[in-house]
Amino acid sequence: MSLENPHSRPAEDCLASLDACPHGLTSQEAERRLDLHGPNRLPEARPRGPVMRFLAQFHNVLIYVLLVAAVVTGVLEHWVDMGVILAVVLANAVIGFIQERRAEAAMAAIRGMLAPHATVLRDGVRQTVDGAALVPGDIVLLEAGDKVPADLRVLRAHGLAAQEAILTGESVPVAKETGPVAPEAALGDRRSMLWSGTLVTSGTATGLVVATGRATEIGRIGKLLAGVETLTTPLVAQMDHFARWLSFLILIAAALLLLYGYFVGHRDFGEMFMVVVGVAVAAIPEGLPAVMTITLAVGVQSMARRNAIVRRLPAIEAIGSVSVICTDKTGTLTRNEMVVAAAETPDGAFAISGEGYAPEGRITPEGDLARLARAARLCNDAALALRDGVWHVEGDPMEGALLAFARKAADAAPDPVRHDAIPFDSRHRFMAVLTEEDGARLIHVKGAPERVLRMCKGIALDHWHARAEAMAHQGLRVLALAERPATGDAIDPRDLEGGLEFLGLVGLIDPPRPEAITAVADCLAAGIRVKMITGDHAGTAAAIAARIGLANPSRVLTGADLDRLDEAQLALEVVSVDVFARTSPEHKLRLVTALQASGLSVAMTGDGVNDAPALKRADAGIAMGQKGSEAAKEAADLVLADDNFASIAAAVREGRTVYDNLRKVISWTLPTNAGESLVVVLAVLAGLALPVTAVQILWINLITAVTLGLALAFEPTEAGTMSRPPRRRDMPILTGGLVWHVVLVAFLFLAAVFGIFSYAIDRGYPLALAQTMAMNTLVVLEIFHLFFIRNIHGTSLTWAAVRGTRVVWIVVATVTAAQLAVTYVPFLQRLLGTEAVPTADGLLVVAMGAVFFALIEIEKQIRLGLTRSDSRRTA
Repeated sequence: MSLENPHSRPAEDCLASLDACPHGLTSQEAERRLDLHGPNRLPEARPRGPVMRFLAQFHNVLIYVLLVAAVVTGVLEHWVDMGVILAVVLANAVIGFIQERRAEAAMAAIRGMLAPHATVLRDGVRQTVDGAALVPGDIVLLEAGDKVPADLRVLRAHGLAAQEAILTGESVPVAKETGPVAPEAALGDRRSMLWSGTLVTSGTATGLVVATGRATEIGRIGKLLAGVETLTTPLVAQMDHFARWLSFLILIAAALLLLYGYFVGHRDFGEMFMVVVGVAVAAIPEGLPAVMTITLAVGVQSMARRNAIVRRLPAIEAIGSVSVICTDKTGTLTRNEMVVAAAETPDGAFAISGEGYAPEGRITPEGDLARLARAARLCNDAALALRDGVWHVEGDPMEGALLAFARKAADAAPDPVRHDAIPFDSRHRFMAVLTEEDGARLIHVKGAPERVLRMCKGIALDHWHARAEAMAHQGLRVLALAERPATGDAIDPRDLEGGLEFLGLVGLIDPPRPEAITAVADCLAAGIRVKMITGDHAGTAAAIAARIGLANPSRVLTGADLDRLDEAQLALEVVSVDVFARTSPEHKLRLVTALQASGLSVAMTGDGVNDAPALKRADAGIAMGQKGSEAAKEAADLVLADDNFASIAAAVREGRTVYDNLRKVISWTLPTNAGESLVVVLAVLAGLALPVTAVQILWINLITAVTLGLALAFEPTEAGTMSRPPRRRDMPILTGGLVWHVVLVAFLFLAAVFGIFSYAIDRGYPLALAQTMAMNTLVVLEIFHLFFIRNIHGTSLTWAAVRGTRVVWIVVATVTAAQLAVTYVPFLQRLLGTEAVPTADGLLVVAMGAVFFALIEIEKQIRLGLTRSDSRRTA
């Protein structure tokens, strides 16, 4: 089933050619066509196969150096040394291959969560379906901010324009219309078509699907939609850059050490070469980028489990450092289950009972609300559906509540013919529809009271503004409804000004989410200020702000107040004010800019097409996954799957956890690498016997470098994570504290290893046994250091810290078993030049690790105590 040149054919011909109708396909027919045409997906880039991915792991400067070293040791007939070097190379390749596969799996899962949806008419009913389920002949409904899910022939349009730069390169949105154009019209001039992958920037449309998947224009020309980016963040990229240049520095130092040992120390070249290789492998953090990438992959999956879907990976670091969260109210802080609770007309005030979207409830006192209910039903784009005994809304929750209210008021007449509509827009703040019933045409209008009341004639403006204010102070969201007779086929906005007949006010309530109240308290405890930005009335906003526990709910700035402030005044006001009402998307951008000018790191939520600039400007832009437009999602860094503020707080917690774990990986790797390498370097420079042989250094690096560090990627959130103030976004990797820790640990490694080695020599033990004890000391120190570094913000001397995690104990058990094997298994003793360590001396090595742990823990507690004292003095 194909359609040639739909842009040049009348809409009725296109419908007939595809055997479709304006009310949509049946579900059975849609399934049949899906089997025939296949899913509505674009061709994906062919991924690298497993063999190529594995070979790519060897494309690394350090690996090249190790392979050269393996060749040289082979030429020197040091077969065991060559085998261990090759084992190191192979182990790194396997670890890299596994982490890359895991990262790709994490990204694939995120791509699945970001799959687009479409609103269609099927079985004559408005439904939301997966974008991949669209078929030729489907009727699709679009509004501003939506991404076009397939190639569409426009059937109806109002103020419609689309951004088609992805196809045509034209940066200005293109106006669309329903009439056919010339068959030879260029792609950018086909005004009767909407193309898959483009964005609706304004207006509303009804379109007929004429092509899906590969048959779409974007599918035919072979362009691919941008996917989720490579698994990296600024911190990881910075660390990768640091590790690369550190590697070059270490290689130069190793070459100088080789020359010194051979020419000055007069050591055997073959022996010295192997020592230098061991030093280089020990010092270079070759496994660090891989472990950090795994840490990110774990973080992405953890956030997804908490309904925060990462679109841009730098957001993981950004969300963990935010100091201000600017959030919408409806559906984010509240349940998004609106219900009309009150109405007021010129005839009096009414209370409406009921829950959710069920059209069941009482109106007290009894009265005639027929005209108000009819306006609420007709000036509406939503639909109610009963599924499994529960009423659900397809469309805007507020409009769903208005439909339920209309049915409660016994307004269930068939919908009349709709001739025209002006969709709601945050700039004009009303919606209008033109309908015809029994030959009479009426325009119904609903919108913000201060806007609609000005459009009405013959009313006491001050009185009704006061009534709207009183309803808002009860925590209600207030809408005004009006109507007027009409004669034409289209709505002229100029005819609405001053010509409407006022029908009444309705008050809708959307109670706060209980979990949002807890999440706001958690954020305040974490030093994060929460600011509510809403289009609601100031009284409604203040009432909800007080109920959810914002720090300063009593002071409210409206959009009009913001317009009167210059940038300097706004920067002063915005820090102390937590509630902003009657705002537009343009105000959001000003608020983000003002907060950032005060040195704050800002997370901003948004759902509309006009929110995109503010989302892009924010340090962490957060789009709503359920009510958010595709434009907002594309501009955002994070997407909330459940539109819940509690998920934002959870994302902050996870972001802090991921950053902590990245720091732990770095803080474990650099000191232990420094300690391993300096033990050998000091022995060479001092002309002493080597406490550990070159092959033993290689073995330690093989068995501990990635395994122990990898355990830190899975660390849970530390206690007190949400009670710490936010970190600075510009905080460097190599802080003074980290440099001091590297120096301290390296010095303690030297003292412990040389202490054990000297003890063994003094007892008259053979050199091989002394070196075995020194090698085991290094491994024990690294294990104790792992338990220490798991708690960088608190004490490690707790049962929870000792108990650790399942992953920690798996890697510790693996490393311990490997060390016992090389120490006591004869075959491995011959390979690594080890000897069995007496039990008493083995316990001494473990005791040395415990002393090391006690020293660095005491130092940490002193440092944390001084830091807290400084923080209290600053506060």
